Amino acid sequence: MTTPQQARQLLEKMFRAAIEATQPAHCIPPFLPEAPRGRLVVIGAGKASAAMARAVEDNWPGELSGLVVTRYGYGVPCRRIEIVEAAHPVPDAASLAAAGRIRELVGDLSADDTVLCLISGGGSALLALPLPGITLEDKQAVNRALLKSGASIGEINCVRRHLSAIKGGRLAAVCHPARVVTLLISDVPGDNPCDIASGPTVGDATSCADALAIVRRYGIDLAPHVREILESGSGESIKPDDPLLARCSTHIVATPQLALEAAAVVAAEGGYPAHILGDSIEGEAADVGKVMAGMALQVARHGQPFKSPCILLSGGETTVTVRGDGRGGRNVEFLLALGLALQGQAGVHALAGDTDGVDGLEEVAGAYLAPDSLQRAWALGIRPKDSLDANDGHGFFGALGDSVVTGPTLTNVNDFRAILITGEAA
Repeated sequence: MTTPQQARQLLEKMFRAAIEATQPAHCIPPFLPEAPRGRLVVIGAGKASAAMARAVEDNWPGELSGLVVTRYGYGVPCRRIEIVEAAHPVPDAASLAAAGRIRELVGDLSADDTVLCLISGGGSALLALPLPGITLEDKQAVNRALLKSGASIGEINCVRRHLSAIKGGRLAAVCHPARVVTLLISDVPGDNPCDIASGPTVGDATSCADALAIVRRYGIDLAPHVREILESGSGESIKPDDPLLARCSTHIVATPQLALEAAAVVAAEGGYPAHILGDSIEGEAADVGKVMAGMALQVARHGQPFKSPCILLSGGETTVTVRGDGRGGRNVEFLLALGLALQGQAGVHALAGDTDGVDGLEEVAGAYLAPDSLQRAWALGIRPKDSLDANDGHGFFGALGDSVVTGPTLTNVNDFRAILITGEAA
């Protein structure tokens, strides 16, 4: 019989394997460009950008210089590339200053120079440079409203691109006529380069009209001068066919799918066949939890569409429309909804976490759900449904001692979800 301790150990081992497979030290070296005739300037932004910069330094034989910005606590020591830290998910003054410095760094290059741009998830907030007429406070207000609205990451980043002086291909345009090579660690469903950190070096096919439609769809309250930028079209981004992007190339070096495949190998080694349901699952976290519970119950009770024992794996990025005043975040919200729908089904265990080590605003990656989680909560006087209504997944699993804490992982390929179905009766 599989004990809760054994189940948790296996699920956590799978989570660690997913994170390890997408470490910059493994995935950056194969994509380094040829040495230029001129300078190599390294820039970047994201939760993994400092580790990406370190991987470049460790594998680049020639001269280089540069600057990257990462989340507070995610810096790693580099010798020739300067590492600065800033706030995420809401930008701060350090983010603004870093974005300005990066743009200045690449503003006077020649055709003999190469810019190596290292981008990972989180870069949208870490590389914040508003268009003229928009203040940092305006950007912060828009970010907070979007994050609470339930909008998808693609929709959020569409709005961000059209209020930015550096996203939506604008940073690459500043680099012209230098060659620009962008290496991406994807944290977005579908791995669209334009959506990873809002695509600072990638042409953008969306428009101000698209951004305005998203603002209206979710009832985002914009200041009049910010709304005017979208309504007038003055915030239009750089389009994919712009000549300024002619010398740009983009490579995705790590993806959510890569992480799930690594976890599946560990599952198989542990005696459980793993089935990857999708690497780009989106939607309200609680709704996804209910759907996944239905699938797990079908497997446990009827052996469809897979025979138990097995593990169901999925990735992507869910959203949470915030209605309560709890501690978040989306992975623990998923787990709480999953647990409520499973109602203590014997032999079903789960782990969900963010591969960057931060689920929502907490320094907690995610949590573990056991068949007796609801029962243990009730014994403590905690009502699971109330915790879900308050968006308090971290409070719920923290009280049970089932939080999963990794610390900064130095990578980011978004959400990881694993449901273990042992096939054992109560």
